[in-house]
Amino acid sequence: MELHLETVALFSLKLAYESEDSSPILRDDLVMGDYQRDVFELLVRWGDVKTIQLKVDECVGLALEAIGGVDKPLGRELRRLAGEFASVQMMEQLDAPLIALKDYLKAIQ
Repeated sequence: MELHLETVALFSLKLAYESEDSSPILRDDLVMGDYQRDVFELLVRWGDVKTIQLKVDECVGLALEAIGGVDKPLGRELRRLAGEFASVQMMEQLDAPLIALKDYLKAIQ
């Protein structure tokens, strides 16, 4: 799960900050500091669903702005998937909406 969380953050931040004329954002870049696998690993170990959702929402919010917001088709779908992830109450329920969110962000890169 930690890898999927880190990947969602990475793809979101790529959409928000990466441009064609710049170096690609990588997992060890400074912008990934609060969203690295180690951070998510601790949150998963603690079962801190709310903080995990907050961190993912921060990244998805940046990606949403980068693709034009909820007024665009890509934005509406991203918001829908993020909403499904945000509505989860227990750690055991995070996997399916997290993977859907990750797959969608990967597809729109």
